[in-house]
Order: sequence, then C-alpha cells, then structure tokens
Amino acid sequence: MTSEKTAISTPDAPAPAHTFHQGVRKGPFVQVSGQGPVDPATNEYLYPGDVAAQTTRTLENVRAIVEASGATFDDVVMLRVYLTKREDFPIMNDAYGAFVAQHTSKGVLPSRTTVFTGLPREEMLVEIDAFAITD
Repeated sequence: MTSEKTAISTPDAPAPAHTFHQGVRKGPFVQVSGQGPVDPATNEYLYPGDVAAQTTRTLENVRAIVEASGATFDDVVMLRVYLTKREDFPIMNDAYGAFVAQHTSKGVLPSRTTVFTGLPREEMLVEIDAFAITD
C-alpha cells in the first residue's frame, strides 16, 4: 500500500521563494524545507546580525510547517542547522536549546546536525530544516 505525497502549506510560515513547497508529507514522514529568519506575514528577513533571534524565528517557521502537516514538534526526529560563521555556534546553540526544550514535551530531543556553509541570502545567518515521523 503506497500513500500519496502531499504538499504542506501554511500562512504561518514564509511562502517559498523558489520551486519547492514549505514541506512534503508521505505517509507518516514529514520533510520541512530549509527555513530562514523570515516574517511569514511580510516575507521580510528579520534580525540582521542577531543569530539568536534569527535562530528562534527560523525554528518558529519550522514548527508552523510541522504543525500544518498534522504532526507536532515532538514528532521531529532530526533538525539540520546551517550556519554561516563558526563563531555563531554557541549563540545559536543557546537559542536553539531554549526553543527545543520549550517545544519538546516528551523529554526526547530531536537529533541534530550543524553545518557551516554559505546561505542563499547575505542577511541569513542560519537556515534550518526538519524531518518528522508521525504515529
């Protein structure tokens, strides 16, 4: 038995700027496309130079898409964080840790990978994607 692949779309996260959906669900699997520190209402990049605030806004966008799929943040099994500067890691890590602890109610934090790389927009200090599995 195969399940259909469906696009996830919510006004509570920024509209994709390119040829992809905010997320995709197939059966119990949910993949959230990479999100940045963008206001969903205005599509403006927020908090230039503030990696902590950018991390929190980006995770809020990820969570909105996860929830639009019918999953919860507790269903997230993997988060991938892309940073532009190695020296931003401890600041990102503190903001990330606070957000994840606040939104994980069952005591099992998602796995994580952090990569240092260039990002599509100069004002982006962080980008995060997610993978969730529902029951």
